[in-house]
Amino acid sequence: MIFLRSAAFHVLFYIVLVGLMIVGVPFAFMPRQKMLELPKLWGRVSLFLLEHVCGLKVEFRGLEHLPPRAAIIAAKHQSFLETFAMPTVLGDFTYVLKRELMGIPVFGWYLRAAEQLAIDRARRTNALTQVAKEARKLLAEGRQIVIFPEGTRKLVGAPPDYKAGVALVQTETGAPCVPVALNTGLFWPRSGFARRPGRAVIEFLEPIAPGLDRKAFMAVLQERIERASDRLAAEAYGRDPSLRKYAFAQAKSSGVAT
Repeated sequence: MIFLRSAAFHVLFYIVLVGLMIVGVPFAFMPRQKMLELPKLWGRVSLFLLEHVCGLKVEFRGLEHLPPRAAIIAAKHQSFLETFAMPTVLGDFTYVLKRELMGIPVFGWYLRAAEQLAIDRARRTNALTQVAKEARKLLAEGRQIVIFPEGTRKLVGAPPDYKAGVALVQTETGAPCVPVALNTGLFWPRSGFARRPGRAVIEFLEPIAPGLDRKAFMAVLQERIERASDRLAAEAYGRDPSLRKYAFAQAKSSGVAT
């Protein structure tokens, strides 16, 4: 049943994506705030399909911790799910993403039209300098900058690997940083076809105020995200014990010790 529901979801998910890219062409010529309504609509429709086709409900917690305007959103990254889900609850958002995504036909054009911040990960030092410089300007415009501090998707329970780029942005801009914990990888894995039923949680945590040095900031950020993400994973295991075996199998097949 999971396979059939997942197959139906994939078909509908990409039909919606392609359809929105076609009918949404006029949005690319509108003010940026109008353009952002398109990915937000994509996210809302996709979450509806996940719930009603796959039986996967996405719950947002801690929305009271989201500042109404400028902030850094530093999120755990376990799956593609959080990338399209979070814009549904954010304001004027800008993702820090790898430059290669800009090269995807049509989709990359929309990313540029929405003024997302692309970096060249092969030129790490220059990329960090670029992000800090651009972030200062974007935050001054009241945007919410979304950064995945580990830089790539991680398996549930895998050892953390936080990069210092987010600390550079925070110390250079003085903006509050909202950590984000989640357990989405238990339901939408980093690789694989199945979309498992249940309740995935994306939780916005208490903001980290400016003033810490980079080392102290990174320690606080990692501790908050990892502790909360472990709690959310344990919560999911309590509802469905089979998820623990699923997470272990994912880690084993990827050669990752958890």
